[in-house]
Amino acid sequence: MTKQRVAVLEAVCEHQHADTDTVIRAVREQLPEVSHQAVYDSLHTLTEVGLVRCIQPSGSVARYERRIGDNHHHLVCRSCNLIVDVDCTVGQAPCLTPSHDAGFVIEQAEVTFWGLCPDCNASPSGSASPAGASGATSAA
Repeated sequence: MTKQRVAVLEAVCEHQHADTDTVIRAVREQLPEVSHQAVYDSLHTLTEVGLVRCIQPSGSVARYERRIGDNHHHLVCRSCNLIVDVDCTVGQAPCLTPSHDAGFVIEQAEVTFWGLCPDCNASPSGSASPAGASGATSAA
């Protein structure tokens, strides 16, 4: 694996649910000469081989996470865009099974829970500081 791909993978591990700009900044701390295109190409390759997962909640830019191979979902704050992992509920989950599969072989279901994070909910204006809106994310 190239040093650029290793740096990109490390950045995704350190910054869960990071957007591309966050990954680029993190990679450039290790490899200042790396181009935007090299990071985009590395993210694409790492996603294609299953080492990274790309998520894109409605109205959001693409985000990248290392948590793959399980059926987890996401909590997304409507105000500051914080994204938090949440494990899938164990047991019967009718919303994850379509009433008719139309001949599809179902591989995955995605559920996104939308609301306000604790910080935004506690804020009088219903939004956290501007730093939260810049794409800062957290994993549970």
